[in-house]
Amino acid sequence: MTPSGASSRGLTRFSLERVRAVARKEVLHLRRDRLTGGMIAGIPLMMTLLFGYAINQDIRHLRAGVADLAGTQRARWLAADAQATQVIDVVRQTGSARELERLLARGEISVGILIPVDVDARLARRDRPAAQLLVDGGDPIVLGAARALAALPLGSRVPAAALPAPTFEVRAYYNPERRSAVHIVPGVCGVILALTMVLFTAIAIVRERERGNLELLIATPVQSAELMLGKILPYIAIGYVQISLILGLGFLLFDLPIRGSLAELYLAAGGFVVASLSLGLLFSTLAASQFQAFQMSFTSFLPQIMLSGYMFPFEGMPRPAQWLAEIFPLTHFLRIIRGIVLRGASLGDVRGELWPLALFFLVTLTLAALRFRKRLD
Repeated sequence: MTPSGASSRGLTRFSLERVRAVARKEVLHLRRDRLTGGMIAGIPLMMTLLFGYAINQDIRHLRAGVADLAGTQRARWLAADAQATQVIDVVRQTGSARELERLLARGEISVGILIPVDVDARLARRDRPAAQLLVDGGDPIVLGAARALAALPLGSRVPAAALPAPTFEVRAYYNPERRSAVHIVPGVCGVILALTMVLFTAIAIVRERERGNLELLIATPVQSAELMLGKILPYIAIGYVQISLILGLGFLLFDLPIRGSLAELYLAAGGFVVASLSLGLLFSTLAASQFQAFQMSFTSFLPQIMLSGYMFPFEGMPRPAQWLAEIFPLTHFLRIIRGIVLRGASLGDVRGELWPLALFFLVTLTLAALRFRKRLD
């Protein structure tokens, strides 16, 4: 008995001509899909440039402040020698250790050089450290760079004793145990939100179009801006749930210290959540399918995680890479959450990171609303 239907097709001989026809159809589809075609070359180029040019494990040019309590020539020599190593760049001059600590808490500097009044005698005798390095130890890599600086034989223009002591004594703030989890877990909040918030909303409008729900929206008086905001609101709550889960697990499992105000943290996090959601909405108005929306989300996520300071210290990147990173919301949110959680900073201390988030949200939401059209095509 001869099989029919699918069974008969299963007996058909394998044909290279049919394989060639299917492959040709797929190539034609890729040629029409400009976004996918661009990503074929775009992602390798972007990742090669990021890893080869922007990512640098050799830390240089850490922002530093100096509190010179001695005011002598030798004290100035010591600060100049420290800057000559290129590990630090002196950007602030203060008059006390307390002011250095305030600058560290606000994130304006990563290293503070405290030069005592008797620095001349210490440099001459070399029986104890000549000065102190106050270091933001929240990032273990920055702390390691500061310890390497402290071990250098600086102050060489001053005669040294037979058994010299280290030039600097290192005082690590916020994470003296150098526990990686203390630095990583707050950043995980930003990384997860940057991925999920953009991805969730990137497929929102596209899903409406693919399912035919835009037909219903066409018959309603809903405006573009109203639709955009309505799409965002449910995901704001989801973002807060994710933040709470991550911080709760960090506190219970990794003994994460939360030194600042949780209320201020949640208020600042709202700015980052809506900025990420608005970026996803913009992608949804650009993409023709959910797959394209996913591609755009993934492509935007890669440079954010590479350049924001989550994986590699921000100060180690070249200036052009830092300028690019300042555009991304994740860069600013990492400074906010690490400042509040690890350093006990207030919203006033991190206010310089809030307005870029607000500006990014306004620009992307406006572009998304302008691009959206209540039509099937």
